[in-house]
Amino acid sequence: MIDLYQVDAFAERVFEGNPAAVCPLREWLPDTLLQAIAAENNLSETAFVVREGTRYRLRWFTPSVEVDLCGHATLAAAWVIAHRLGDDASMLRFDTRSGELRVRVEGERLVMDFPAHPPRPCEPPAGLMEALGLEVAEEVLAADDFVVVVEDEAKVEALVPDFSALRGLPRRGVAVTAPGRGHDFVSRWFGPNVGVDEDPVTGSAHTALAPYWSARLGDRWLHARQGGRRRGTLACRVDGARVLLAGSVVPYLEGRIQV
Repeated sequence: MIDLYQVDAFAERVFEGNPAAVCPLREWLPDTLLQAIAAENNLSETAFVVREGTRYRLRWFTPSVEVDLCGHATLAAAWVIAHRLGDDASMLRFDTRSGELRVRVEGERLVMDFPAHPPRPCEPPAGLMEALGLEVAEEVLAADDFVVVVEDEAKVEALVPDFSALRGLPRRGVAVTAPGRGHDFVSRWFGPNVGVDEDPVTGSAHTALAPYWSARLGDRWLHARQGGRRRGTLACRVDGARVLLAGSVVPYLEGRIQV
């Protein structure tokens, strides 16, 4: 039996933000079983965590693949550790495929400390703009994802991408972003390459989005919103080579997996 917690990350109430499953383990199970559990959960991410002394080993799986970095499932795992597993540390440290990640617990609010990945201008690959249904963009940049900048929030909201055409492009995913009306910036993120057509809130994408908007707006502190039909909010702070991402988590269900 494996405990499972499903929570909404970067949310202020249930059915907002990005759902993630968190499965605390006593020891690692075979990778094929971890991937099968993630596929059965059918959420954008399932996080598996094993305590190792005062630290935690953390891994993330989409329904299709294991990924190197996931922000919202890290937030979810930290919330479960602090609020369900009884760890009262003010700073949680995770060892991951992307190195050490730290999450500060401030009551219901959690602050993640990630390496920054400032995007660089690039030539858009063939088919990218057509797949997004865009004729023109202000800029196209690249980090882990392609970052497509458009002039206003309405264009981001109106996107109806061709996911089959986005699949196979030479990056993890695509973030489309614009200045926000009630936020510093807004975005949507598409990741058919990793089995997630659209992710409501992608913390890891903000390791590139926050440095871009910080430089453009001249401000280290940013308030961001991401999502299409389902949305969530993040507070971002760019601190040199690091990006701090803050948000809240709302529990949805608790159960046990029988495998």
